[in-house]
Amino acid sequence: MTRKQFIEALAPTVVQLRREGGVLFPSVRLAQCLLETGGVIPSWYNLGGIKVGGGKPNAYWQGQAIVKGTWEHVDGRNVDVKAAFRAYSSVYHYMKDQELLLATSRYSRVRSASTPELQAQMLRECGYATDPAYEKKLIAIIQQYGLRSHDAASAAPDPAAPSDGGAFQKSPAAPILVNGLVAAIGRKQPGGTVWVPARSLGESLGGEVGWTGTQATVNGKTIETVLDVRTGYVPVRELAAALGLQTIWEQSTGTVTLKK
Repeated sequence: MTRKQFIEALAPTVVQLRREGGVLFPSVRLAQCLLETGGVIPSWYNLGGIKVGGGKPNAYWQGQAIVKGTWEHVDGRNVDVKAAFRAYSSVYHYMKDQELLLATSRYSRVRSASTPELQAQMLRECGYATDPAYEKKLIAIIQQYGLRSHDAASAAPDPAAPSDGGAFQKSPAAPILVNGLVAAIGRKQPGGTVWVPARSLGESLGGEVGWTGTQATVNGKTIETVLDVRTGYVPVRELAAALGLQTIWEQSTGTVTLKK
């Protein structure tokens, strides 16, 4: 994919992380992902060069790793090395694990940074990377691709959020993951059922979504529907079944993964 396509693919996930209280400005996170990967999403989904280190496995990182070549800036020069990097089941898992890293005392200045530029500087000063030009590279990418627009998007009201007083207003968010990225935000109801917006998610996955007047249909199959203003929500398992997809609920992270 092109670099623009890379940014567009990651943007919904990055914005969601910020809405969940994420530390990094979306512009900084997108710039970092592009800088660290060159615009390619690896199969192990580590977009920020997080090494295994001495960290313990958690809900988002189960201890998987991959050894690959990289470089470090040591004593004024770049040195080629091999290192063990964390491997993840999705981009969302990587970003949530990165948030745990940034919550440590080492990165307090990153958390308190009030602008993307200052945050980029603090990432370098706190030792996230050894590259002395790290902040300059991040800022240049932010400016080149106009990434501040994603900061504004994350600060604005979510147009896809449930309506006030609606059936899902107080329901916890459940990110729906497809190919490692956030494809939609479901709503988990008491009893464990996760409901998703039928049309936006169904059509994004290649399904034909219709409306009978009271219920949504997916590929011709009528599905139990709850209407929230103009959005019809359906159980994610039923939508997935109509599309021939598997549904994997991950209790520890509150996510649903859809896969063939």
